[in-house]
Amino acid sequence: MAKASARSKSSRKPTRSAKKSEKKSVRKSAGKSAAKSSTQLPIALLFPDLESELSTTRRMLARVPEGNEDWRPHSKSRTLGELATHLAQLPGFGLIMATRDEFDGLGQRPPEPRFTSSEERVRFFDELSGQLRKVLQQMTWEQARMPWKLRLGPKVVMSTPRTQVIRTVFITHSAHHRAQLGTYLRMLDTPVPWSYGRSADEEPPAAI
Repeated sequence: MAKASARSKSSRKPTRSAKKSEKKSVRKSAGKSAAKSSTQLPIALLFPDLESELSTTRRMLARVPEGNEDWRPHSKSRTLGELATHLAQLPGFGLIMATRDEFDGLGQRPPEPRFTSSEERVRFFDELSGQLRKVLQQMTWEQARMPWKLRLGPKVVMSTPRTQVIRTVFITHSAHHRAQLGTYLRMLDTPVPWSYGRSADEEPPAAI
């Protein structure tokens, strides 16, 4: 009986071949996990509203009337030219967030562009938007989840996952200034384009 019991215990111990097989399985699983973290993500998954937001901003920028660059609704407000230019620059902020791990608000601000026409401003916006699309098309799971930091000199004032900061500081920020620009256009008696629905001047296409 003692010998039979010993044999039974021995049979329950994993063999060398079983141990090797188990190690291979663990390595394979780890490899799959690493591959998943470096897999590129479709923009439609990260930012499903990116294209519609860019198109809406472009329509608004294209309506900025010539000859009113210095107009402002209040002494504390930006001028029309300043507001439109800031809005046109925002895809560039998206690029910074997508390609850098941090940004120093005290020393790394991009230069303020100057435009001679609304058409030139729209071309600038289109160029930045195209660059941003290409970068986002290459973004991986690992890059999307990585914390992104905003500094003011040595002080870290924000540390947020990259996709969240792109959403807040680029996409939502754009919608905020776009609404301001729409008010400027109305006060200048310029037709306001449709955005999430009809405006007082324009209906969205039937297919939208």
